[in-house]
Amino acid sequence: MTGPTTPSGPSGPSGPSGPGEGLTADDAVRAMLLLMPRVAARVKRTAVPEALAGFQLAPRHLSLLAYLVFDGPMPVGALAERLEVAHTTASLMVGDLTRQGVLERRPDPADRRRTIVSLTADPATRTAVERWLANGSASWQAAFAPLTPAERALFVRTMAAYEQGTATADGA
Repeated sequence: MTGPTTPSGPSGPSGPSGPGEGLTADDAVRAMLLLMPRVAARVKRTAVPEALAGFQLAPRHLSLLAYLVFDGPMPVGALAERLEVAHTTASLMVGDLTRQGVLERRPDPADRRRTIVSLTADPATRTAVERWLANGSASWQAAFAPLTPAERALFVRTMAAYEQGTATADGA
């Protein structure tokens, strides 16, 4: 395979940039196989803000916190569904983050059997969580800005299909 799809360092993949130009499937696969490990490594290196350094937070907590920042308080079951984990797993994560003071749990006024989870009311912790998510959010905003809504939707569906394919391939 030859072609201008070799990732070219920090600026990203070089290659076709004119309207109507694209990649063969093989060239796209090659480019993504070279790019994804770098993306994963950068995401893993995302520093936890100093204000949260005392908490035991890991990248796996980012999705849970992102749902609460973007969608607001919700029941543990809804978090489990969105995170695509067992209710028990979500409960354990919520319990851990609650003990650390990152999250708060309260009974659902409409159904006392359910628990509503939210970010802590502590402004310093809330701000630190929002800042932790902000870098990724700003990067996605910049990446999606030049795309049409249809192109954005296609990208998100493609990434979801890739994630699902890797989950199937590794037996998850």
